[in-house]
Amino acid sequence: MLLLVAGLSALAGSAVVLALAAVPARETAGGNLVRSLQAFDRARAQAGTHRVEPGARSSAVPAWLRALGDRLEHLGRALTPGTGVQRLERQLDFAGNPANMTVDQVLRGKGIGLVSGLLTWLVIGTLLDGAQGALLGALGGAIAGFYACDLIVRNRAGARQQELARSLPDVLDTLVISVEAGLGFDAALAQVARHGKGPMVRELFRVLQEMQIGKSRTEALRAMAARTTVLELKGFVSAIIHSGELGVPIASVLREQASEMRTKSRQRAEEQAQKVPVKILFPVLFCIFPAMFVVVLGPGILSIMRSF
Repeated sequence: MLLLVAGLSALAGSAVVLALAAVPARETAGGNLVRSLQAFDRARAQAGTHRVEPGARSSAVPAWLRALGDRLEHLGRALTPGTGVQRLERQLDFAGNPANMTVDQVLRGKGIGLVSGLLTWLVIGTLLDGAQGALLGALGGAIAGFYACDLIVRNRAGARQQELARSLPDVLDTLVISVEAGLGFDAALAQVARHGKGPMVRELFRVLQEMQIGKSRTEALRAMAARTTVLELKGFVSAIIHSGELGVPIASVLREQASEMRTKSRQRAEEQAQKVPVKILFPVLFCIFPAMFVVVLGPGILSIMRSF
């Protein structure tokens, strides 16, 4: 019975999370550039097909649910330290600004996680451990729920940065081929963005979009370098900018950068390969060897025990 009540409480908390996650986030005046570009692309794609009435989506959400979501967002913002919002925005940039993640939505998720964890573990602790266990469980559940969104964003940012590092050599090789075939650097970027895949290609596409709305190439490339933690990509951007300032032919710069990236990629793969024996040592010792000993030595031990 206790487990049933605890499961129902956890289910109710999950339902609240899902319901409030569906509430549209409030628009802010300081929205980043990629949101504006995505909204512009969506509006242009929908032109001539169908017209979406403003507010039609949000009208389907009850007013009390929107108000509750806003209150929880304010709670998450109030409990986030002074520079926490800026760090969160930076982590979202590292994660590629996913379409389903804005700063407001993450702050709302932090508030939802805090309240859901507090209530769920308060009920479970009361049923299982009494008042003291309820307080400790509620405190731990609130902390875990509050920081869960931060962990999700950080993990997505780390995974995307690894994908950027892996795809960078291939993108540079394509740029070298395009430039040596006679295309300018901007045209080569457009060619890669048009036919490529992956996060590195999306970053180049964003660079082109920023250049189209008025940024210079140098500003757009520096903004791309600020959105990554990959040192090789930062070095590539610095080399391109310096080549433009010094008048060095960009084809030779790209060729050297591509060769260097290939060398670093090979060294990184060798480093990861050397770490494999250490990583598999403990699983082999504690998971595979005991099972092998049971299978190989078990029948012999049983025979010896029967003989004595």
